[in-house]
Amino acid sequence: MDLTDLSSPWLWLIVGVILMALELAAPGFFLIWLGLAAVIVGGGNFLEPLPWEANGLVFAALAVALVFVGKRLTRREGDDEATVMHLNQRANALVGRVTTLDQPIIAGEGKVRFDDAIWLASGPDLPAGARVKVVGAAGKVLNVVKSEGV
Repeated sequence: MDLTDLSSPWLWLIVGVILMALELAAPGFFLIWLGLAAVIVGGGNFLEPLPWEANGLVFAALAVALVFVGKRLTRREGDDEATVMHLNQRANALVGRVTTLDQPIIAGEGKVRFDDAIWLASGPDLPAGARVKVVGAAGKVLNVVKSEGV
């Protein structure tokens, strides 16, 4: 078979393997799914050869479907729109959250803990253990106020 023929199963298999290898070399999420779509088209052509137009349509449909399925399968817990919206702005993503002071705020400066990270905090003087709410962020410093309630 001629490898330059766009309906050649070998061409689709080779392209699929190359795309998957590129995903390993430069991870970016979607090349693996495009490679898998190409491999499926190539495998299907061994069973039932299709014209190049049909191969292109099948590849396009599979590629779109596999990217969406792959995105759903690889979604991590906590990947919500608020997190994505504040990507690389983690301090802004903490606005509105309530926590306990890790170190007291003295002369306007203290520290709070969120998950496994300790953040500088500014606000009114409060003892360690006080419940505070993040109301803003300036760079890496969280602006906090005493939390009402609990």
